[in-house]
Amino acid sequence: MADGSEKTIAEEIVVTKYKTAGEIVNRTLKALLELCVVDASIKELCDKGDKLITEETNKVYKKEKELKKGIAFPTCFSVNNCVCHFSPIKSEPDYNLKEGDVVKIDLGAHIDGFIAVVAFTTIVGATAENPATGRKADAVLAAYWASETALRLLKVGNGNYKITEGVQKTADAFKCKPIEGMLSHQLKQFKIDGEKTIIQNPNDAQKKEHEKCDFDVHEVYAMDVLVSTGEGVGKEQDTKVSIFKKTEENYQLKLKASRAFLSEVKSKFGTMPFNLRHFEEETKARMGVVECVSHKVIEPFQVLYERPNEFVAQFKHTVLLLPNGVSLVTGLDFPEDHYKSEHSVTDAELKELLSHAVNKGGKKKKKKAAADKAQESVTTAPEASADAPCPTDAAATA
Repeated sequence: MADGSEKTIAEEIVVTKYKTAGEIVNRTLKALLELCVVDASIKELCDKGDKLITEETNKVYKKEKELKKGIAFPTCFSVNNCVCHFSPIKSEPDYNLKEGDVVKIDLGAHIDGFIAVVAFTTIVGATAENPATGRKADAVLAAYWASETALRLLKVGNGNYKITEGVQKTADAFKCKPIEGMLSHQLKQFKIDGEKTIIQNPNDAQKKEHEKCDFDVHEVYAMDVLVSTGEGVGKEQDTKVSIFKKTEENYQLKLKASRAFLSEVKSKFGTMPFNLRHFEEETKARMGVVECVSHKVIEPFQVLYERPNEFVAQFKHTVLLLPNGVSLVTGLDFPEDHYKSEHSVTDAELKELLSHAVNKGGKKKKKKAAADKAQESVTTAPEASADAPCPTDAAATA
């Protein structure tokens, strides 16, 4: 910013930019969900997601030639026990979707550095007539309801550990565990990892290190929930990292290839995460990134895995904390009838919390219990997930 002041959602134009980026992200996610079919190539789906975001962001704010816009987080498709950040480059092995795969889609767009990110989980082939069951369904429902819990607790005046506890409690109800140490970040202009964070399932060391904070008006958060049927610990395997971002570190790089790579990163992506497949000469990019990472000029987004035969589900929303309430700018309607679990939220306090809609624009509405849901006419809208009714025992096993 020329005057050094930080632009926030106190300005209406900033809210508009977040919402515009959010609409693009939601449309892209919807298109990708429809392509999650047996034999679909993850490489092609990731490429499709990135192209859609680029095309859609190019259509807005065309008159403002200097305004930066585009991908804020490259499209990822992480399947089954893969926790996050699977987005293979051309030279790496592909994966084709199979019936019953638990698929997490994660992506983001920005307009003028104002970032909207989203993640959503689906199971290939699951329908209302043929719902997913067992531990796969447990994982998805646990992540979904834990995310809904988090959204209701993410409000001005609340503290970050209130969300940590709420997510833990909800996941426990489905005999699942949040992924240890995963962070939800405050979002700022051109900054995907702002200072304030919400940690899930912290170990003892993380509890000591992770700072407590309260949420304030005019803040924006990427509320990210990842839940596993296993131990809840993500570990690196031999999958090569493809997503990186520039840090604030400076170092005089020795290799010409590294300097050329960093120069391209600065001009094309700035501080936004990028994928090596976004470079015309992928081999040169792979060479250049090595020195940059070793001197912490570039930061990798590791591809993490749970143990084999476990399942991980994820939901992420972008949330604006406005003076008159919370505004969700990303997220799609969740087809709860595609999943059938023997578990449910039974804790009275959680059920009460989940029976309320997320407070949007200051309008507080109490929702019907899920047992009455059959009588409701269900409408789908980008923000519908925020209005989902409480998962009573009847609904969870219906």
